[in-house]
Amino acid sequence: MAANDYYASLGVEKNASDAEIKKAYRKLALKYHPDRNPGDKASEDKFKQINEAYSCLSDAQKRANYDRYGSAEGPGAGFGGFGAGAGGAGFGGFSDVFEDLFGAAFGAGFGGAGGRTRAARGTDLRYDLDITLEEAVFGAEKEITVPRWMRCDTCDGSGAKPGTSPTTCATCKGHGEVRTQQGFFSMVRTCPRCNGAGRIISDPCGACRGGGKIRRERAISVKVPAGVDNGIRLKMTGEGELGGNGGPPGDLYIVLNVAEHPVFHRDGDDLGCDFHISFAQAALGAEFTVPTLDGKGAALRVPAGTAPHEVFRLRGKGAKSLRGAFHGDQLVRVVIDVPKKLTDRQKELLREFEGLSSHSAGIYGATGKQFHGADDKHRHDKGNTSHDKGGAPHGKGGAPHDKGVVEKLGDTVRDFFR
Repeated sequence: MAANDYYASLGVEKNASDAEIKKAYRKLALKYHPDRNPGDKASEDKFKQINEAYSCLSDAQKRANYDRYGSAEGPGAGFGGFGAGAGGAGFGGFSDVFEDLFGAAFGAGFGGAGGRTRAARGTDLRYDLDITLEEAVFGAEKEITVPRWMRCDTCDGSGAKPGTSPTTCATCKGHGEVRTQQGFFSMVRTCPRCNGAGRIISDPCGACRGGGKIRRERAISVKVPAGVDNGIRLKMTGEGELGGNGGPPGDLYIVLNVAEHPVFHRDGDDLGCDFHISFAQAALGAEFTVPTLDGKGAALRVPAGTAPHEVFRLRGKGAKSLRGAFHGDQLVRVVIDVPKKLTDRQKELLREFEGLSSHSAGIYGATGKQFHGADDKHRHDKGNTSHDKGGAPHGKGGAPHDKGVVEKLGDTVRDFFR
């Protein structure tokens, strides 16, 4: 058997998972690290012991050998077979753990990648795009100009003057980092001369001044899909800032701002508008061509006796849904215009109308409502020709209206608006 019980050294069961073993090691390494316990020989010995245990149990083959033969090296290795772990050269296997615990400097000291500048993904960009309601509903092609960093064409991103090349940094030998020995550990820091690049540009490019990139404006074509709404984000992959050290570029996010329309408003996939008619048209009924967002217009029949703010539905005249192929509707709210200035003749006709209305009290009743139910509100579907008024009008006591009175009322209304 091995001189030490590796599972006991890390405080885990023999059937512990790799994640449990790594977690236990991280906790103990942080506790017994020599930098946290300077001059404590017992902590230093404990630290070596848990490193030896983790070196074995973190490797699947070594762990299998240890479980079967009592040694990480397998049969014939004897009792002292610790491999490189005890001597320090094998600490490369701990680089990820030590970087998590103590930062990149310690990770590099144990054989990690160190402080050399790595490839970095470019930054994402945002662009606010103003569009009209028509463009949002029907879709559009838009051309935008986005300022961003781009690779220098003169030096092809090297930063060096054409005809020259960057040279390897003499301080770090191209590693981008320098090491200093501090007792038991090797400390690593970014090279102060090349700032981690590992190279020196003696003769920089005149166009980018050695940076390898230039700030420019790029024209980008944006396809706005039909049915988008205010606040929708469009993603354009790879159109963000230039990546660093050969890394991929970021993405461009376009945020749509839909301008208000003078006639139409939007509610989800439905469009709404107000349509003004006269008192006579509401009372007698009429047919109209109402405006639509596509400019073609649509036929609408307003039945006789239409009340103020009744809503009529034009099916399929709304916005295309982003969730499918169907379209919303257009909701037309009727607004009845009441004249503010009347001629003497119009006043005379209105008085005549009022007298006829009073004479035919069965039509309006005591409340002056034309139809039963004071709070009735109706929605009418254009295309389905359904027009539910909640019942036919009745005369006094439920009898039919006097035909002559009704005709006189209609004639008076027509005369009033002539």
